This record gives sequence, C-alpha cells and structure tokens, in this order.
Amino acid sequence: MICENVQKLIDYALANSLITRDDEYVVRNQLMEALKLTDWQECTGNYSGESIDDILAPLISYAIENGMIADTANSRDLFDTKLMGILTPMPREIIAEFRRLYAESPKKATDWYFDISQKLNYVRAGRIAKDMKWLYDCEYGTLDITINCSKPEKDPRDIAAARNQKASAYPKCQLCPENAGFPGHATHPARQNLRPIPLTVSGEEWQIQYSPYGYYNEHCIVFNEKHIPMKIDRSVFDKLFDIIDYLPHYMVGSNADLPIVGGSILSHEHFQGGGYTFAMAKAPVETPFSIPAYPNVEAGILKWPMSVIRVSSTDRHQLAECCNDILVKWRAYSDESAFIFAETDRVPHNTITPIARRNGDKYECDLVLRNNITTEDRPLGVFHPKPSLHHIKKENIGLIEVMGLAVLPSRLSREMVMLEKAMLGGEDLRGIPELTCHAEWAADVLARHPEFSESTARGILEQEIGRVFLEVLEDAGVYKRTPEGQAAFMRFVDSVR
Repeated sequence: MICENVQKLIDYALANSLITRDDEYVVRNQLMEALKLTDWQECTGNYSGESIDDILAPLISYAIENGMIADTANSRDLFDTKLMGILTPMPREIIAEFRRLYAESPKKATDWYFDISQKLNYVRAGRIAKDMKWLYDCEYGTLDITINCSKPEKDPRDIAAARNQKASAYPKCQLCPENAGFPGHATHPARQNLRPIPLTVSGEEWQIQYSPYGYYNEHCIVFNEKHIPMKIDRSVFDKLFDIIDYLPHYMVGSNADLPIVGGSILSHEHFQGGGYTFAMAKAPVETPFSIPAYPNVEAGILKWPMSVIRVSSTDRHQLAECCNDILVKWRAYSDESAFIFAETDRVPHNTITPIARRNGDKYECDLVLRNNITTEDRPLGVFHPKPSLHHIKKENIGLIEVMGLAVLPSRLSREMVMLEKAMLGGEDLRGIPELTCHAEWAADVLARHPEFSESTARGILEQEIGRVFLEVLEDAGVYKRTPEGQAAFMRFVDSVR
C-alpha cells in the first residue's frame, strides 16, 4: 500500500509538470529514503486528480505509525514539506521559466508562478479554502471579512519542542533569502518547496514569493535580500513604483514602520502585494485639492473610514517627491486639539502606510496617516480598536486591514457556532466562559434584530461582525469622520500646500 501511495505522489508530480519521466527513478529513491523504505513493489498510483493534501495524508500517517515523526501539527508540516521539496525544481529552472513567460507578459509569468506555488503546496490552497469569508456593504463600499482558519493551531507538544530548540540565527528571519530550501525545525517553518523569483528594486537585489497562507488573490511578499529593518522614507516610493513597473497588474504596499501600527515583521524590509482590488482602491476622492509645488500631481482626501490622502500622476518622479513631502510634514506635525502629537518624550508617533498601484497611465499612491500614541486609558494605542471591540478584533491594524480586508482570529470560527446556538436558546452568555466577552455585544445585536432566528442568525452575526470591523477602521483613523475631525484633517492638508 505504501508503494502505491508513493507512486500516486510521483504521478501527481508528473501530471502537474513538476518532474519529467527522466526524473522518476531519482525522485522515487529520494521519497523512499525519506520514508525509510528499503524495498519497492511495482504498482500503479491510480492518481485521478486528488488534492495534494489527500495524496500526502497517507504518507504522513505512515511516518507517524512507524515512529519517524511525532503526531503533531508542526511535525506533519515539516515532513510533508520535506516530501514536496523532493518534487520541487531547482531555483534556476523556476526562474528561467518565469523569465521566459515574463518576456511574453508579466501577468503570464505571475499566473504560472502562482499556479506552481500551489501545486508544490507552498501556497497551502487546501488550508486557505478553510478560511471563513463574507462581504459587508457599508457607506465606504464592500469590505472583505475573513476569519483565519488556515494556520494550524499550536500543539502543546510543539510548544514544548520549541522551548527545547537550540537557538540559531540562521536564517535570521522568515523573510531572508536563505529560507529557500531550508528544512525547518521546531521554531522555524520548513521551506524546501520555496523558490523565490529575483528582481531589481532601486538598483538592489530583491526577491518575490507568495504567502503560504494568502489572505487574498496572489498575496505576495516582495523583500530585500539584505536583512535590514523596515523604514518609510523617500526611497520607499521609488521602490514601490519600481515594483509596479515590473508587475503593473499588481498593487503593492508597505506596513507602517512603527510598532503598534506596523502589524508585520519590522526587522526585515519588505512589501506586500498581489492581484486583488481592495475596497480602498475603489473608494472615491471626496475632497480634491492641489499642491502648487507639484503641478502634475492630482491629490485629494479619500472617502474612507481611515485618514487617507490619494495622489496620482503620470510623472512618477514628481509623484515620489510629493509623497515624500507629505510624509516629512506628517512626521513633524502636531495638532493638540485633534490629539495628534508628532512625538512625546522623544518617541516618534507619526508615520504612514503607503499603497501603490497603476491606474491606466497614472501611478497612484494612497498615503494612510498613522499614529501610535498610547495613554493610560488606551495602552494598546489611541488610534487602535477601542476595548469594547476587542472581543472581535484586538490585534494591530496593518496594511491588509487598512485596505478594507478584515483578518479576524481563528477563535471566532468556534465562537460564532457557540454564539448562534446560545443566542437562539436564550442562554446567559456571562455563564459561558468562551462567550462572556461577547455578552454585551450579543445583547445589543438581539435588541436591534427582533428577526433573529434559526434561518437568519448566521447572516445577522456575519453582518454585525462586519459592522464591528468598520468601527475598528474608524478607530484607527487619526481624523474622525465628523465635521470637527474633517476640519482638523484640512488643517494638515493646508500645511502641505
């Protein structure tokens, strides 16, 4: 049986052009070595289009049953990645095919690269499909709501193994180029099936790869080969425009470079991009304005729950200068009446989240104003979800959420099922430990929705969670959507002009 399962994996690799017939014996022997097989029985794999997860499952079970690996999530992931690494072409082959297709069109190249990243199970399509997703329509457009169910939860045995793992500085982080082919261990994921594509950004060597647990279509990471910290400065805009010149069908943006509002790995310079149009990209300019120093740049305040200035131009150099001018002025800007402070006790607070894209013949850049100031009452950040929203979203608001896609914690998938049942049964949520945090919110939902029933419950809960996410974005906005808030926003705009 095990030989049949191995052969099925080989046949999968052949059918998906990961290997050729010339590779078969070598691949078989490497798989046998990984599974500690000393004998082979000729057989047919009977591959008939099964998913890669279904093909790998019996091989992982065999390894567990025969004491090769522990029965934990991390051990399984390390092992199945090891098997897929045997089927993965060398970097030179992947890069050569990408470049061949790129010569025809950038989109052809990324279509192929994303497809093979899924076939190699680097992009875990089977797990991503488990994420819960729905839409929430509001005055700002249609927001994307997702509950992250794709990443496996930590097993206590994996946590214990991580504590005992010998410390290592190789690779320095999960974004370093040394990750390609890395076998992984208790505290670092396996990457034998990772094959990044090199590109040049502002004269430097960078690479691009997809996210294993992408939150949106073709969610990619573009990273500097050097392990240097994130920094938002003049050079960022040239880098973003270089990337969209190289991949004009993608958007690309950067997380902010300060704690609390950064929401990502700040120790390694990188951007996130992909082939998806977020709600923020569709948002209209609500208040246009001109900046005399940049006559070729169109500018305006976006109709969006957060505080966003959109600038666009056919002249990327002038646009980059304009973006930097706004950044420099925002970093130094204070307005006590709006509780905007550039710094306190020599700790800087102002930065931006920049997002770039092509819009026809124009370069377009959205500059999201961010501030990470904290107070005794709001230790997680003044411009952070208020405590009453933490039962849904407590984590930092990073680039993806800024653009209108909620990434909510996996616990909500279980809690929604429990909530629905308890609310329909009229139970006191304060007596259910897992649901206590939702009690006040659930009571309000029921008061506003007398139609709450078995047929409507799930839809109402989804929409109300969407409503919470909208409040989260409004909280993260440094200028509120009130007459006073918008007047304060215009005071900053006037300082730019």
